[in-house]
Amino acid sequence: MKVIFIEDVKGKGKKGEVKEIADGYAKFLLSNKKVLEANKANMAALQGQQKRQEKDRKEELEQAKKLEKELANLEVKILVKAGEGGRLFGSVSSKQIVEELRKQHNIKVDKKKTDLPQGIQSLGYTNVKIKLHNEVQGIIKVHVVEK
Repeated sequence: MKVIFIEDVKGKGKKGEVKEIADGYAKFLLSNKKVLEANKANMAALQGQQKRQEKDRKEELEQAKKLEKELANLEVKILVKAGEGGRLFGSVSSKQIVEELRKQHNIKVDKKKTDLPQGIQSLGYTNVKIKLHNEVQGIIKVHVVEK
């Protein structure tokens, strides 16, 4: 029987796939509402859903590219306490950078998307990468200044 998977079924198929499976197993999956029968109406609904998802992905990518261009022109200024030689007491974390970006420029970014494994430990300018999308990575300039 040809079916459309509504959920991932381990070893059989992933959500949105159309596959031919044994009749008995298909009836079991139908009763558990994990698949739909692959008739014309369900196939048309699946195609409409896939087109909508593709359109959403394209819009997401466009927004990420727009944000990348916007971030390239921005500078985030962070005030910190520093000791001799420009060494900081502690370090500037990605959380602080994201908070200052939101306060200064009203742009919200998830702190987990920043590529800053060690933090910033000295005064001056640092370029921080931010993953905006699977295909788009933005860079913001962070200026760490002594209070």
